[in-house]
Amino acid sequence: MQRVFGVVGRSGSGKTTLIEAMIPWFTHQGIQVAVIKHSHHNLQFEPPHKDSSRFRSAGAREVIVASPYHYALFHNLDQQDEPHLAELVARLQDDVALILVEGYRQASIPRLEVHRPSRGIEPVYPDTEQVVALVSDEALADLPMPVLDLNQPEQIADFIWTYINNK
Repeated sequence: MQRVFGVVGRSGSGKTTLIEAMIPWFTHQGIQVAVIKHSHHNLQFEPPHKDSSRFRSAGAREVIVASPYHYALFHNLDQQDEPHLAELVARLQDDVALILVEGYRQASIPRLEVHRPSRGIEPVYPDTEQVVALVSDEALADLPMPVLDLNQPEQIADFIWTYINNK
């Protein structure tokens, strides 16, 4: 998958906050970004009494809710029917220049790991060969990959864009 880059890390490490902080840099550069986030939870998008929820509960496989401001596609899944990352990427618009992915550790995409040793959490990267850089709020030494400063999201975004365009 081209121009897809992942962000992984243990729960509470700051993955979502980092992605949120990088998006303005991409936007300022004129780079259209999409984000795919994996969740292990049963997501609730609207209260049960709202129209789209009622349609899904009645058995509709897909429901689109649209307004002049945005739209959402709800697709009901059987539990064993969870889509692969490639299927979700294929649903996105062609004019998206970069797709940032939170989670999907098993997908074969380049990624960085948000690692915060101060929280006593071991890194993921020894088990994940696609990790091309670590992001941390502490100095880390003697690692076989670049270590980026978590407090510099613009530099991390630039690293991702450079990496994606040079591979």
